[in-house]
Amino acid sequence: MIRFAFAGRCSTEDLQDPEASRNWQLTRARALIEPAGGQIVTEYFDVGHSRSLPWQRRPRANELLQALRNPNRGFDAVVIGEPQRTYGNQFGNTFPVFVHFRIPLWVPEVGGPIDPDNEAHDLVMSVFGGMSKGERNRIKIRVRTAMGSQAQLQGRYLGGRPPYGYRIADAGPHPNPSKAAAGQRVHKLELDPGAAPVVQRIFTMYVEGMSYSAIAAQLTREGIPCPSAHDATRKPHRKKTAWQQGVVRAILLNPRYTGHEVWNKQRKEEASSTSTTSPSATAPT
Repeated sequence: MIRFAFAGRCSTEDLQDPEASRNWQLTRARALIEPAGGQIVTEYFDVGHSRSLPWQRRPRANELLQALRNPNRGFDAVVIGEPQRTYGNQFGNTFPVFVHFRIPLWVPEVGGPIDPDNEAHDLVMSVFGGMSKGERNRIKIRVRTAMGSQAQLQGRYLGGRPPYGYRIADAGPHPNPSKAAAGQRVHKLELDPGAAPVVQRIFTMYVEGMSYSAIAAQLTREGIPCPSAHDATRKPHRKKTAWQQGVVRAILLNPRYTGHEVWNKQRKEEASSTSTTSPSATAPT
């Protein structure tokens, strides 16, 4: 009997079921090794870790790499259920460790153990690694494009803390039937009646020529609660006793206050729509 360690991975970012993913990878691995008298005696299966992470940064995969160095490791070979579980050049970076410790790596697409001297085997694994990287990039592009379109064309609010002057409102059931059946809803921004007039006033004072610091000082003198005081859950580490000029500046420069919905701004990829109600009819100049 050949004792095998099973290595696998499943990410939850694309809604995979970890148990189902593990089971089908195990099924493929067993179908490969059992006719040759192989039996899986231990598992190294990572859940919730992206394929882009190198093996050394995945807890269970790293444990496997460390186990290869142990003469009393308890297994004779390693089997994986799908070569797409590798990513980019990960195979080229990790397989030499298997070769060094003379631990065969079995892969279904090769039909058995990978021969380190076989160029065809190396090509197969390199191709699958490239396909895995390309698939992940395509998923990333589709998700970002879809979310950008939802913000731009539908005015959808895609998450995060609402800006001061707004609050989150229900916008109906999710357009995806399966998500709607699970009770998921979509959201939009609506005016906060307590804070929206303050935003309008800030824009008015700025247009009249007041500086950031002068506006902050005026609001503080009048006893108007600053954003962190108006909403106790908003940045609890901030002082709640006075308006800061940085807060005033952030409000004046936020495109949402001029009626534009923004998504993914931190990546410098903005999507806008005029469907969001604006607390101010006047944009900063």
